[in-house]
Amino acid sequence: MSNAKANPMREVLLGKVTLNIGAGESGPKLEKSKAILEKISGKKAIFTKTRKRSTFGVAKGKPIGAKITIRGKEAEELLKKLLQAKDSKLKPSYFDSTGSVSFGIAEYINIPGIKYDPDIGILGMDVCVTFTRRGYRIKKRKLKPRKVGKAHKITTEEAMEFMKAEFGVELVEKEDRYVL
Repeated sequence: MSNAKANPMREVLLGKVTLNIGAGESGPKLEKSKAILEKISGKKAIFTKTRKRSTFGVAKGKPIGAKITIRGKEAEELLKKLLQAKDSKLKPSYFDSTGSVSFGIAEYINIPGIKYDPDIGILGMDVCVTFTRRGYRIKKRKLKPRKVGKAHKITTEEAMEFMKAEFGVELVEKEDRYVL
């Protein structure tokens, strides 16, 4: 961490939090998925569509899921609530080689402040957290996009340290699934 204090370009930042619910089909389940994502985040969710010809028996271009992406301060606040649903415990295997972290929430009622809605039922979701550094914009800019250098990429260890320091996450090997 002393290196991050010395060079602000090396500081790890929270880029975005993406919530995703795969309904598998269009219809009432998909509408419920969209409604619960909007209820959790307070933002407008969008539908995800199939890309290939006949994915799991669903034709190309048909909606099969809902997702929402949150950035900035709202992402930090939402991530704190989502981590409370997991008791601020994550497995090291949830972190990938690019430093991002993904985990699932089995039931939306585990999130603090969200009440059970009998019209929606019980739904789970996937949470994907993407980290960034200053200078990462070069790969997304319109004019002269470039690759981020290997030394500047976020490692798994740096992402774990960031989650521990900023959000108080405890890394555990095994989750306590059924605690009574």
